[in-house]
Amino acid sequence: MPDKRTIEKAREDKREGKSPSTQAGEFVRAEIDKIRHGEHGARSARQAVAIGLSEARRAGVDLPPPAKGKTSARTRRSAKYAYDVGQGKRKTKRRPRVSRAVEGVLKREPRSAASHRALSRQGKRAASRRTAAQRSAAAKKAARTRARRRG
Repeated sequence: MPDKRTIEKAREDKREGKSPSTQAGEFVRAEIDKIRHGEHGARSARQAVAIGLSEARRAGVDLPPPAKGKTSARTRRSAKYAYDVGQGKRKTKRRPRVSRAVEGVLKREPRSAASHRALSRQGKRAASRRTAAQRSAAAKKAARTRARRRG
């Protein structure tokens, strides 16, 4: 369950016209902080990011599930369920036993998944899968929607 500050920051990003992935970034950052503070761990930096994206979807960020062929059917289904919950199209049943089991498993995972080195490696790997044009377009959009802090 994301804290109020994270949700508020994501809403602020939405008001500023930033993309859904930027809004979701707030949830990913919160997840990384949780791991760094030792609340739980993650198998990899990629898993840490995935948990954050799932929380963002469940909190109502308009981040549709990945397209067919991008990820496995299982990941897509999971993302679709999370997205539907956030959009109010689906009600979830509370499953305390499952929640406790997942928490227990995550607590046993290493904390190194949120290290600067691991996140840097994951970021570079993700960027290398995108074309130069995609990276350039993302940078241009970032420059356009960046908050003006100079002056």
